[in-house]
Amino acid sequence: MVRLHRGWHSASPALAFVLTMGVVNLFGDITYEGGASINGPFMGTLGASAAIISVTAGAGEFLGYALRLVAGYAADRSGRYWVITFVGYTINLLAVPAMALAGSWQVAAALILAERTGRALRKPTVEAMLSYTTGELGKGWAYAVNTALDEIGATIGPLIMALVLFLKGDYRTGYAVLLISVVLTLASLVVARIRFPLPSRLEQGRTAAAKGFTPSYWIYMLGGACFAAGLTSFELISYHLSATRTVPAHWIPVFLAISTGFGVVASLVVGKLYDRLGLPVLLVAVLLSSGFSPLVFLGGFSVALVGMLLWGIGYATQDTLLKAVVAGVLPEGQRNLAFGLFYAGYGVGWLVGSIAAGLLYERSIAALIVFAIVVQLASLPAFVMAQRQPGAAGKP
Repeated sequence: MVRLHRGWHSASPALAFVLTMGVVNLFGDITYEGGASINGPFMGTLGASAAIISVTAGAGEFLGYALRLVAGYAADRSGRYWVITFVGYTINLLAVPAMALAGSWQVAAALILAERTGRALRKPTVEAMLSYTTGELGKGWAYAVNTALDEIGATIGPLIMALVLFLKGDYRTGYAVLLISVVLTLASLVVARIRFPLPSRLEQGRTAAAKGFTPSYWIYMLGGACFAAGLTSFELISYHLSATRTVPAHWIPVFLAISTGFGVVASLVVGKLYDRLGLPVLLVAVLLSSGFSPLVFLGGFSVALVGMLLWGIGYATQDTLLKAVVAGVLPEGQRNLAFGLFYAGYGVGWLVGSIAAGLLYERSIAALIVFAIVVQLASLPAFVMAQRQPGAAGKP
C-alpha cells in the first residue's frame, strides 16, 4: 500500500496512466456492460432461443479473444498501438447503441459480434501499455486498480438499464441512452493519448525477462481456457433468470450490477494479495468461482444472487489475476502478441464452454452445472504445473 500512497502524493506517471485508462474503461464498461445486461432478454423478445443466445454470446467472446492475436501481432509489427486502440474502442462502443435499431435477432447477434470484435482489437494494446507500469506498481496491483475502475463502470451500466426499465422504458430506449457514455469514453481516450503518447517510457526495471514463449506461458494458457469454459455468459444466465421468472425483469440488470460491484472489491483484494502471496490466491479464486453455477441455475432470488457474487469473483480472476500471471511471462518485444495469443486460447475455451452450456441447458440443467464446475476445477492442476516451470509467474 506504501507504493500507492507514494504514487498519489508524488503524482506518479505510472499510476496516473493506470488511473487515466481506468477512467476510459469505466465509461466503456458503462456502455457495453449496460448493453450486455439486457442483450439476453432483448434477443429473446426477437425470437431467439436459449441455445441461440448462448452460442451468440460464446461466438462473440471467441471473436473477442481470438482476434486479439491479430491485433497484438499488428501492434507489435507496426508500433501503431494508439491507432489500433482508437479503432477498437470505436467499433466496440458504437455497436451497443446501434442495438436500438435491430429489427431481428440476427441483426442483434451481428451487432454483439461487432462489439466483441472491437473489444478484441483494443484489448492487447491496452494490456501491453499497462504492463509498463507493473515494475513500479506491482503486477497484481496495477491491473487490479485498472480493473476496479473498469468494474465500477460495469456496475453503473446495468443500473442505468434497470432504471430505464423501472421507469417503463423499453430495451431500445436503454441502448439509445448508452450513446452518452460512448462519447465520454472516446473523449477520455483522447486525453490519455495526449498525456501519454509513449507509455513504454513509464517502465521502471525489467518486467518482461522471458526471451520467448516459455512452457509456463503455454500451460497458463491451457489453464485459462479451462477456466473460461466454465464461466457461463451473463446472456445465458439472464435468459434463465427471465424465462424461469426467478428474478423480475428490472432486477436482472441489478443482479449484474451487484455482481460486478462485488468484483470491484474482489479485484483490489486479489490483486494486492497476488503481489504478496502469488499462485495460492489464483487457486482460491478459482475454487470460489466454480461454485456459482448450482446457486444461479437452481436457486431462488436470494440464492441466485449469492451465486452471482461468486460469478463476480470469476470475472475478477479473469480481469486481474490472469493478466498479472501473463505479465510475469511476457516475451521480450512481443507484449501485444503475448496478450493477444493468451486470450485467443482463452477465447477457444469460452466458445467451447458456451456452446456446451447452451446445448446442455435445453436438455439438462444438472448436466450444465456439472460441466461448469468440472472444467473450471480442471484449470487448477494446469496453473500449479505452470508455476513450477522455470521462470514462471505466480511467486510473490
